[in-house]
Amino acid sequence: MFTTAIALEALAAVGVPAYFDEEEGLLVAHPADVPQRKALSGEHVVLSPLDLTGRGYRAAAWVPDGAPDFAETATVYETPGSDAAQCARAVAEWFTTPRPNAGAVLLAALAEWGITAHSDDVGMSYAIPLDPATPAADVRDRPHLSVGDRNPSVGHVPAAHTGWTVFLHDEFGEPVGDPLFISGYSGPVDCATDSAAAAEAITDYLTCPTR
Repeated sequence: MFTTAIALEALAAVGVPAYFDEEEGLLVAHPADVPQRKALSGEHVVLSPLDLTGRGYRAAAWVPDGAPDFAETATVYETPGSDAAQCARAVAEWFTTPRPNAGAVLLAALAEWGITAHSDDVGMSYAIPLDPATPAADVRDRPHLSVGDRNPSVGHVPAAHTGWTVFLHDEFGEPVGDPLFISGYSGPVDCATDSAAAAEAITDYLTCPTR
């Protein structure tokens, strides 16, 4: 169950300053180098219950959008579970410079197997050609594997990672059959472990002599 006290305690444990704005009725987290009085003058993260029952956690990034308005720019963390500590870690990673992202963890895991993945234009997935000689511009128009996240972007912070899904695509770019690899069901999973498992599954498929 989401409570302001538990969320504040979890944020404090990972070094993220936060306060409850009585006037707006919001729990606001901000970068450590920004004083509380200026928290709303730049990017900040608002934490709230995921639904009206008070269960789950949602953390969303906001920026000023012409006083007195603000614009939501990203979902930092969202889960129906009640893990305040995991939510706080995601917020801490969001404020880290440079900001870590799950896609980079996956790319590093693939690189250990000598595999190069190509991002799309909107940062939603990666494509891996079945033929390594395929030009980067043609990868998605030829048989390939796609890797996406339930999040659903690949740019989320590792603490908000919810599981990779790998599909085979035909020469028309259409997915074929069931996922070759899928993980995560109801909340975040360890990004490093999941990325290593996905990379190994991809390698096994690419090197299988009977595929």
